[in-house]
Amino acid sequence: MCIVSSEALHLQKNFIPGMKKTFPAFFLLAFICISCGPTIYKSQDFTSKTSSHKIVAILPADVNISLRPKDMKKTSIDQLNEMEEKTGLDIQDKMYTWFLKRSNKFKYTVAFQDISKTNAILLQNGIKQNDIQTKTKEELAKLLNVDAIISSKATMQKPMSEGAAVAVGVLVGAWGATNNIQTSIAINEGKQGELLWKYDYNADGSVGSSTSNLVNALMRNASKKFPYNDK
Repeated sequence: MCIVSSEALHLQKNFIPGMKKTFPAFFLLAFICISCGPTIYKSQDFTSKTSSHKIVAILPADVNISLRPKDMKKTSIDQLNEMEEKTGLDIQDKMYTWFLKRSNKFKYTVAFQDISKTNAILLQNGIKQNDIQTKTKEELAKLLNVDAIISSKATMQKPMSEGAAVAVGVLVGAWGATNNIQTSIAINEGKQGELLWKYDYNADGSVGSSTSNLVNALMRNASKKFPYNDK
């Protein structure tokens, strides 16, 4: 989380005035934030707004794969869309499994709706994966009969090497390549759809080689600040 310390504020207050011409404030800001970690947002009234929460739904991830122009020439739009959708489902599955495996350790104060039920309800109501972003969080929560919604996003430069991405990865020559991913996980309450918590995380290198690696890295870091954690 990017937090400006009291020492940094003191430095900004007492050091900057005398050096405005040679040391612009934005250089100090860059210096302060150079070691900042992932960005975390948490609503001040999170506890009061979630005290009655019992069950939370995890949505398929919203995935965007930005292939290089030369790779796009070898990949159809349908292939790219299929790869993004399957990667989104895979991230959802890995995240759900992550919570289940660690429920005893972290003593979550809520239960997580089975993703097969979540996805079935969405499809039964005519909401395909690429339609999810057209719905508000309160609409989705009411439809799924849950108290809150966990959503995630992932923007990557190359496909991952799981599921449909395996075939397409070979097609575009991306197998085993270094990937850079900007990802986030968010919690919105169900009554009004208000954002209660959000965690932004950048991953690269081997983390981007599979959804398992990505989710493990994301959740390993996010779990330290995950708000439904009784510990």
